Amino acid sequence: MFDSDGLQLYYEVHGQGPRVLVFLHGILLDANLNRRLATDLAALGNRVILLDLPGHGRSARPQRASFHRMDTYAGHVVALLDHLGIDEAVIGGVSLGGNVSLLVAAQAPGRVRGLVIEMPVLEWALPAAAATFIPMLLAVHFARPLVSRMATLFRRLPRTGHGAVDSVMNALSNNPVETAAVLHGILAGPIAPTVDQRAAMDVPALVIGHRVDHVHPFHDAEQLARRLPQGQLVQASSMLELRVHPERLTTEINRLLDAAWSAPATGQSRAG
Repeated sequence: MFDSDGLQLYYEVHGQGPRVLVFLHGILLDANLNRRLATDLAALGNRVILLDLPGHGRSARPQRASFHRMDTYAGHVVALLDHLGIDEAVIGGVSLGGNVSLLVAAQAPGRVRGLVIEMPVLEWALPAAAATFIPMLLAVHFARPLVSRMATLFRRLPRTGHGAVDSVMNALSNNPVETAAVLHGILAGPIAPTVDQRAAMDVPALVIGHRVDHVHPFHDAEQLARRLPQGQLVQASSMLELRVHPERLTTEINRLLDAAWSAPATGQSRAG
């Protein structure tokens, strides 16, 4: 645990060494989602840090929406780097975590050695994202007794030991008041840097997209990879590939880490 702006936040470190990747979970999920990826990359010589953002997992769960803006989440990632004494890291994540990573690169470019963005939620996703998350927000507000009973049931169920499955079960166990705060804050705040800011992120970047769901349209991934000066696009079979059959994508992410850590430090790049 560490303190960031008055909140106690949970993180875990897998592996050791100077090749650091901070990888973030999706909305309402937690570090369990990415633990297999972290252990696999650690076995390849990387240090992988998983962070539970506020309102998620084992971190503090403030019930005010203002704590849950994506740009505020990005500030907590930088605070984690400060806490661990890390000057630069590759920053990445899935869905919400990918968008937060882009905001970290916009807010603190000198701290970002590279980017790994899985399933970004950008302009083409907005109609489907609104159709998905606004009903969820309404449900936790206006059907709170029913949602609370369901959450109590999921809290009582034993966990499976499979990180992605347990992460979803934990999400379904959340207090609806806390879930409402997270959804309200994320929907009310900025979701991504501007197009011009993305075009200025001149670091090695891997963008992973798939063609299966409308909340994460492949077109958003394609456009982001084109916009980033060093962007590379990899198509996944689905959002499950990195959690169920991760070998191919883990290899691609490790290649990105090779490129990021063989490149000049970002401070040196700016100075040149």
